[in-house]
Amino acid sequence: MAALNELIQKVENPELRTQLQAAADKLTKQKKFGLVFEEHLPECTPLYDIPVRKGAKVSVRNGKANKTYTVLKIENDIATCLPRNSKEAVKFSVDKLVTTAELGDPIYPCLQPLGEVCNAPNSELWHTLIEADNYHALQLLEYLYAGKVDCIYIDPPYNTGAKDWKYNNDYVDGNDQYRHSKWLSMMQKRLEIAKRLLNPEDSVLIVTIDEKEYLHLGCLLEEMFPAARMQMISSVINPKGTARSNEFSRVDEYIYFVMIGEYQLSRTGNDMLTQNVSDESNVRWRGFPRTGRKGLRPVNPGSWYPIYFNCTDDSFHSIGEAVYAGEVIPPAPEGTYAIWPPVRNGEEYSWAMVPATFRKLYEIGAIRFGKPQKGKGTSISYLTNNQLKEIENGTIMVTGRDTNGALLVAYSEASKTTAPKTQWNMTTHEAGTYGTNIIGSIIPGRRFSFPKSLYAVHDAIRFFVSNKPNALIVDFFAGSGTTLHAVNLLNAEDGGHRRCIMVTNNEISAEERKDFEARGIRQGDAEWEARGIARYVTWPRTVCSIEGHDVNGKPLKGNYITTGEKELPMADGFKANAAFFKLGFLDKTKVSLGMQFKELLSTLWMKAGAIGRCPVIDESVPDMLILPENKMAILNDENRFGVFVKELAQHPEIEVVYLVTDYESSFVAMSQALEGKKTYQLYKDYLDNFRINAGRNGR
Repeated sequence: MAALNELIQKVENPELRTQLQAAADKLTKQKKFGLVFEEHLPECTPLYDIPVRKGAKVSVRNGKANKTYTVLKIENDIATCLPRNSKEAVKFSVDKLVTTAELGDPIYPCLQPLGEVCNAPNSELWHTLIEADNYHALQLLEYLYAGKVDCIYIDPPYNTGAKDWKYNNDYVDGNDQYRHSKWLSMMQKRLEIAKRLLNPEDSVLIVTIDEKEYLHLGCLLEEMFPAARMQMISSVINPKGTARSNEFSRVDEYIYFVMIGEYQLSRTGNDMLTQNVSDESNVRWRGFPRTGRKGLRPVNPGSWYPIYFNCTDDSFHSIGEAVYAGEVIPPAPEGTYAIWPPVRNGEEYSWAMVPATFRKLYEIGAIRFGKPQKGKGTSISYLTNNQLKEIENGTIMVTGRDTNGALLVAYSEASKTTAPKTQWNMTTHEAGTYGTNIIGSIIPGRRFSFPKSLYAVHDAIRFFVSNKPNALIVDFFAGSGTTLHAVNLLNAEDGGHRRCIMVTNNEISAEERKDFEARGIRQGDAEWEARGIARYVTWPRTVCSIEGHDVNGKPLKGNYITTGEKELPMADGFKANAAFFKLGFLDKTKVSLGMQFKELLSTLWMKAGAIGRCPVIDESVPDMLILPENKMAILNDENRFGVFVKELAQHPEIEVVYLVTDYESSFVAMSQALEGKKTYQLYKDYLDNFRINAGRNGR
């Protein structure tokens, strides 16, 4: 279809070109073959911070959100409700109900500040994290940035059959016969808005997936982006493999790249398959501690042993023999202290190999020690068997040894304009070492299942934004917050000013949900919300990675693995800022009367580019706000326009102006007087956007 569209654009006659394009577009909508699924499954979202009122659409708390009722009346905290498609009223205690929005209902969103981290007070760059159902957040982002986003990276739920995602506030499991339809319906609704966010002239959509839905997703993307160029990458994320009964052991996942318009794929000295780069830092030594459930001590009893370091200078001394369960732990040799495999979340793990293998690798220089940490030994890494074979065949060159006898190695010289291949096999993409372990070092004790490798996300994004230092990047399945972390790393490497917007819900695990409900704790309660992913994982990781410490205030250890020669200690953090918001909802009548200006200010700040610290005001509504640090201004009283213009003249850096007026003619006249400024009419611009888009977005 992409080739057909390209041919149509070559037709010189504009009328004929338009007719041909219309016929082609009509053809793509026919489904004589291809992806067919139940597209109109109802999807509803509980709005826990909206009071239950007469006339509201509601559902039962912690129940199925699409089982809705209309509130007929409320007396003595008892709501009389009419179920959908029924004439027989039922009654509920108000505290058992929650206001609910069906996709397609008009909603009027706002951003409620929850926190901020500022590690670059002189920088205008502010990232944002939004706690929300991502559908409604996407509706807001369309109002803010339609056609302006350079890159969308998402890692949606893989629909494995485990309880890893919800539809209508209910977990979807492998026994649900509509599992695939629900997943596709969920994805389609969100991708429709995402498509409108992307810059049609030059942008990319990146979606990761595994074998459960990759065929369905590919068909959906091809159907939704017929004019785009699309490729699927296979990326090794677990070289050890995930064993499955009577099946191949899975080591990879898939990444779809949907490339739109005149995109430019950056070429580097790395083809992502052979890692044939010339600088030494790109030979990735593997971390010595095991990760994942297969790294537990009971699974590898012969790999649980002490490593001894000299007390005088923390240098390596020797290793002991394996200590099995129930055996007495031997004393350390005189003048040394012992380091044992790590304990994570109360469980003992093992080293990557048995003592005999360690000694063999140490003798040939394939064991490397990091910078000594006083009283804590040092980090240890090793070369894998595959890398040793690459040394033998000359792919990896040995250039010498370091002061501890470890090999100095480098990949053979390669072209600096190598095109990345469609099979990625990067050691830095290993999810355990560079995903789980990185999160574990930042937020120890707080579990997050299957995090992405920081460098896997970094690499996927940089191929399309390395030549865009001011790119806007969005992730609306943000999870643990890897995307913002990766954007900060990319900016630190090349001095870029790229901005990231992340969206994630504040869902808790199935186990925690069961425990809370048993104790009478409900969604929306403080204890429940505090353990949600946005507040317990995503935001703490964002703050700590920017400031360079873990959640306990201890400096992060080690250096980031960079694409250049620049050394970036994790403890240095990043010169970056981020604001944390919760998506809230406003009353359209109060908005139209100008009664919710304070609540809308954060939204106006984001629409103006999220430049500088998000402004805040008290309850009073000023006649005007001149905010040069945010490059925006707001006129609330059009009778003060003359004074407003004089104030603006003192601040030529202001680019965006909001004008509050009920009259189109007044807005046009004022906009003409402010030639050169980007102007918006409040509150008409805001209200019209969400009223008009409601039906379209809901299908």
